[in-house]
Amino acid sequence: MAEDHNLILASRVEHTPVFNEDGWLIGHIKDISIDRESGEAIYVIVSFGGFLGFGTRLHPIPWHLLTYDTGKQGYVAPLDEESLKDAPHFEASELENFGGAHPAESRTHIFDYYGPYAAPPI
Repeated sequence: MAEDHNLILASRVEHTPVFNEDGWLIGHIKDISIDRESGEAIYVIVSFGGFLGFGTRLHPIPWHLLTYDTGKQGYVAPLDEESLKDAPHFEASELENFGGAHPAESRTHIFDYYGPYAAPPI
């Protein structure tokens, strides 16, 4: 059964719900951002808000902030709706260019924002 696997396929992660620590659904996983050189998953792209794909904001949340909860069959992040309002995000049309021209600047900005929630990976 998939819950028993230590390795997960990206296709299994897509559409998985993301909850905050209070159990509120804050979004669903849209994609995973993987570092080309190290192969490490850096961000999970979480869709937040919108209706029928319109007005959806995509949040690159550092992968290390998520913990899988088998009871919820989803991930839990130490975030609340308020913290996501000002979080780094982009529109769905910008997803193709994410991590493009200035990846180091983007990474610093994102990890600085989420720093209070957990230390970045070493």
